Amino acid sequence: MVAGRDTIAVALSWFFWLVTTNPGVEEKILEELDRVVITQTGEEQGIFSSIEELNKMVYLHGAISETLRLYPSVPNEPKQSMEADVLPSGHAVGKNTRILVSIYSMGRMEEVWGKDWMEFKPERWISERTEGNNIINDDDVDKKKKCTIHVPSYKFAAFLAGPRSCPGRKIAFMQLKNIASCVLRRYKIVVVDDHPVLPLPSIMMFMKYGLKVRVLSRKPENK
Repeated sequence: MVAGRDTIAVALSWFFWLVTTNPGVEEKILEELDRVVITQTGEEQGIFSSIEELNKMVYLHGAISETLRLYPSVPNEPKQSMEADVLPSGHAVGKNTRILVSIYSMGRMEEVWGKDWMEFKPERWISERTEGNNIINDDDVDKKKKCTIHVPSYKFAAFLAGPRSCPGRKIAFMQLKNIASCVLRRYKIVVVDDHPVLPLPSIMMFMKYGLKVRVLSRKPENK
């Protein structure tokens, strides 16, 4: 949890910016929250009393994944070959060759993500399956379940891949879902007009000028 402090903070900054500048996405997240955190009696039970409830936040999971696709917390990953080898693409790699993997660029390649790669589209991470599949479920009509689509880590490399993949991936998603839900359920985030939002070239993808926002309570009496 301590190791993920900065990466979680960076991811949340980009998440809130993308969500607040895409009101349709924000509305769907709030609708999903209403289904999950409101009891059958209509009383709010708080944010996520169990892992099962957290896993029902399928659309939120898609929005977070889409954020990390476009703005990975760690945009580049350097590697060095121990021995000479040939990549699956056919490119020869000599011994002790340093290779820089651009995770940022991979998330924006048309041949990987399609012609709509520039769109902030949580739906690309969601599908509908019948019951009985080993998937993350969300209650839906017609006995179908919304679920997150499994995307290979060599395609979605925000948490790296193979034996060097991030061991804190599940914890990171739990933290991101909890914090994002707590904030969005209680407050409306409004980005200050004309505030420039640009990535800062660095080991981590900080916002160059931060994220200046106005925070408004969703409860009328607290505005």
